[in-house]
Amino acid sequence: MKLEGTRSFAASRGTVWEVLNSPRQMAEIMPGVESFDVQDERHWRANVKIPLGLGGLRMAIAFEKLEQRQPEFAKLQAKGTGVGALMNMETAFQLADGEGGGTEMRWEADVRIAGPVGSMGQRVLQPIVNQQVENVLTALDRQVQRAAGGGAEAGVQPASAEAYEPDAEGPGRP
Repeated sequence: MKLEGTRSFAASRGTVWEVLNSPRQMAEIMPGVESFDVQDERHWRANVKIPLGLGGLRMAIAFEKLEQRQPEFAKLQAKGTGVGALMNMETAFQLADGEGGGTEMRWEADVRIAGPVGSMGQRVLQPIVNQQVENVLTALDRQVQRAAGGGAEAGVQPASAEAYEPDAEGPGRP
């Protein structure tokens, strides 16, 4: 299955690059990570439980960064094994400066699943893969926002008085 898309972030390209190239931060946004081990900056492993419909597929996945041109491009390969499935995946992203200091990301992924799970066919697997990709991209948005210092991380804590005090000069206020 080949997937591709674009995403915009309200953060600098450097911030987005750091999140996308940090194995630990990526482990936080991947669905179903049960354990994670960084071997070096180009190799890491994860044990995951991939949600598949009613159940989940446990896989051991080895990741390898194949190529990178900081701060604009990286390519990653993942090989996973589990009961009833073998997975090979290559992903790549291209970052560019966006409007207002933000970042535009163009991404692509080629996912191949073999074995009994892979035999379910693309018609069955495509919606599951699409949902997981959307979950990862949504989690990536949150991770980038945290790394950029947005919201509570910027110093306004939800329980602080300044979070609730009305702005006397704000819109609709006398």
